Amino acid sequence: MNAQPTIALIVPVFNEENNIAPFVAEVERVLSDYLSQMVIVFVDDGSFDNTAQKIIELQQDKPLINLLQLSRNFGKEAAVSAALDTVEAAAYVIIDVDLQHPLSTVAESIHIWQTEKINNIYGIRNEKHLSSIWFYRLFNKLSGRVKIPVNVSDFRLIDRKIVQILRTLPERNRFMKGLFAWSGLTSRGVPYVQAERKTGNTKFNYPKLWNFALDGIMGFSTLPLRVWSYFGGFVALLSFVYMLWIVAKTLIFDIDVPGYASLMSVILFLGGIQLVSIGILGEYLGRVSEEVKRRPVYVIDEIMGDIALNQQQNGCGVVIPQRSDNA
Repeated sequence: MNAQPTIALIVPVFNEENNIAPFVAEVERVLSDYLSQMVIVFVDDGSFDNTAQKIIELQQDKPLINLLQLSRNFGKEAAVSAALDTVEAAAYVIIDVDLQHPLSTVAESIHIWQTEKINNIYGIRNEKHLSSIWFYRLFNKLSGRVKIPVNVSDFRLIDRKIVQILRTLPERNRFMKGLFAWSGLTSRGVPYVQAERKTGNTKFNYPKLWNFALDGIMGFSTLPLRVWSYFGGFVALLSFVYMLWIVAKTLIFDIDVPGYASLMSVILFLGGIQLVSIGILGEYLGRVSEEVKRRPVYVIDEIMGDIALNQQQNGCGVVIPQRSDNA
């Protein structure tokens, strides 16, 4: 394997065959000053198009290109974890292949890291989406001491200190933005203008983003459980007061007016509260079930390239032993 590179460009890809060559060409053009100390690590997250083949073809002439091929689609967070667990470097840049994250911002981040020794340099999008703002504000309210800047993107540069911390975290539901912030090391935001995707379509949709938001909130806060405990106690108190009022009307004032509508309203209201609270308990219980099974977050099937590897493999995934040339 090569000597440990200074900077590893971590690029998770899923069905991005048309973006591989343009991305590499742009890296060579914009980051030419850093190529001698850089490797590009594509993580193929179970693509079923020619993404892996395009990467392998480029490898023939460009030794800085490397490929981690997962056995199936595990998701972007798992793909990033696979690279951070496996590749050894002094700093890691996590970036999308679609060039929506400008590489000029990568150069700026590298300069800040080299001169000011900031551990975590994250990108801040110029575009503000109301749903994203609401989510991060809600997350920061619920998560206690872990705070995520509003409108932060997946693009960031982190150094080896943060990666060493991440390798000790065993959880299977991985909300990476929260884990980066949880480390508590020095951080700084770098604003950038997000470009339009030139080819292909985004792999995120609203159901995936909703599940992503649930993983983030429930992975870093138990406040939803506490809220429903307090709310349940408040509703129980109101119900007790209402029961006393009914008893008083019947025994003291001899007033007994059967009310089907009011009775059904109370039953439906309490039933709805119970179902919502059971649903929240189920979300947490489902995540506990996944954690106690301790299934790997990812499975790396192939490692193609000449990169420095983490020999301890103390992450949360599986690396299938590589076949030798004589096998």
